[in-house]
Amino acid sequence: MPYILKNNNLEVYIDDPSENYQSSRFDWTGKVTHVKYNGIPFTTSEKINEVQNEQLGKGFYNEFGIKTALGFKETKIGNWFHKIGIGLLKKESKKYKFSKHFEIQPAKFRTIKEGSKVVIICTSETVNGYSYILQKEFTLKEDSLEISYRLENTGSKIIETDEYVHNFISINHTPIQSDYCLNFPFTLHPEVFGKIVNKEAKVDIKKNQICFINNPKEQFFFSRLAGKKCLSATWEIIDQAQKIGVREVVSFDAYKINVWGWSHVVSPELYHQIILHPSEKTHWTRSYQFFQNS
Repeated sequence: MPYILKNNNLEVYIDDPSENYQSSRFDWTGKVTHVKYNGIPFTTSEKINEVQNEQLGKGFYNEFGIKTALGFKETKIGNWFHKIGIGLLKKESKKYKFSKHFEIQPAKFRTIKEGSKVVIICTSETVNGYSYILQKEFTLKEDSLEISYRLENTGSKIIETDEYVHNFISINHTPIQSDYCLNFPFTLHPEVFGKIVNKEAKVDIKKNQICFINNPKEQFFFSRLAGKKCLSATWEIIDQAQKIGVREVVSFDAYKINVWGWSHVVSPELYHQIILHPSEKTHWTRSYQFFQNS
């Protein structure tokens, strides 16, 4: 059964690490599967026709190390490496692919439910000099969900990785179309983007907005919206017809900002870069703030 955080405005469902999604990409301590604000759903699944597929992303799922997992490069084929928030994965080829399902030895997890808060702790074993403790707190406030992260390097090697949330957003299950608007607090210059996938030309890049001319039938993707700049960033999605939206506010400067989407979903992503020496700890927060315009 999921852990449910609920007040007069918000309803948030969080799966226990041992339940449902058990694949090797997304952090098992971060399985926020459903969010409702004033009774309106804000989340969906990676593929709309496979909502019940528990190996797909959904809700607000986060991931550590999308490009390469911790210690992967120095691990020999047939041996094990870390995927933070999951456990150990078995290396079967020279190239790491986040979409591949690896054989898993799960880490140790502990979950605590206290009123309007859920705390999930992931403790790894030591492999190839790497080990860590990840603690995540989910706190429900009047109109927001705050996720607080604490990561401690308990190994003998430096942890170098990144973390982002794959926000599978769909407001009231409305298809992505002209009423949706994605706002950023900085000017967008497509010439500095890392990658642009917009085959149908249905995604319109404006001064500091991403809008939609029509419902995109194919996936779209934009990477490094701020180029190579590391900056204080937020994003805000508004459904202008329903006059309702959500923004993400973070405590760190994002070193990379991506946007992915499809006909039914849009996902803005703020990447946090992490360099953690042995015995060091780090802390960061993500706050999802929901609002209704008059």
